[in-house]
Amino acid sequence: MKFIFKESYEQELGLFQDNNQKFCYVVLIFLAAILPFILGDFFLGEVVLFLIWAIGGMSLMILVGHTGLASLGHAAFLAIGAYTTVLLQTKFGLPFLLSLLLGGFASSLVGAIIAIPSTKLHSIYVAIITLAVSILVDDIIVLSESLTGGVSGIYAPKIVIFGVEFDRYFNVDRLYWLVLIIVIVLVLIYKNILRSPLGRAFIAVRDSEISASAMGINVNKTKILSFAVSCFYGGICGGLMGHFSTVFNNETFNLIVSINLLLMIVVGGLGSIHGAFFGAAILSLLPVFIAIFRDGVSS
Repeated sequence: MKFIFKESYEQELGLFQDNNQKFCYVVLIFLAAILPFILGDFFLGEVVLFLIWAIGGMSLMILVGHTGLASLGHAAFLAIGAYTTVLLQTKFGLPFLLSLLLGGFASSLVGAIIAIPSTKLHSIYVAIITLAVSILVDDIIVLSESLTGGVSGIYAPKIVIFGVEFDRYFNVDRLYWLVLIIVIVLVLIYKNILRSPLGRAFIAVRDSEISASAMGINVNKTKILSFAVSCFYGGICGGLMGHFSTVFNNETFNLIVSINLLLMIVVGGLGSIHGAFFGAAILSLLPVFIAIFRDGVSS
């Protein structure tokens, strides 16, 4: 294990741990920038899906990895973000970026409301509550057929920003750049949250609620804010996933999605932003490589 000796508090609050980590980020951004020029449309589409899953991983990482609150129904918040984003576009004619942002806030609001009565419960009971919310949201989607399309699903309109179209099938390279920029912005926000008093409060509550309370941290408020931030990321993930799928219904955001998200951050590594990306790679990219290798061996 590598230990980094820090000589000042300002160094502790730095955006990067050291120059090596900064260099690694620069290399990753460079590699991400050249991917559209070396990959075909199919593989680039898979990378777009990987980035969307990574946002979902960051969403649950905030709640589970950094605050210690389990969730078994996080797919419900993705669904809220997806349906809100699409309905704001189709019913009210709002532009995509504004609809996506409002979809994230809608999911965040629902998450905060759910967190209020569950702040004094132990983690396992919070997980049960989120599972119940997931089932409830699934039923609401089916029963609100006139609005959501029910089991038949709802079509996501094309993403248009300043007259430029972003489509998975016809210009996936543009969609890749859009999702990549959103991911970079969300990663920077996440890292700055962790450097802030709020992020340190998340970690303190995760490590020991009693100790956090003794240090003057409002544990209940911290949990509610953690739910709100986590669900905001989940709403953004859902909005992007809905447009990537083009058409989606209640089954798109089922219990399996929630379990996959949880497995993703556990396998990738709890308590680390990098863990969300490692887990997303295992969840979305590894099956593709296995299928290609299997086809190559069988042929």
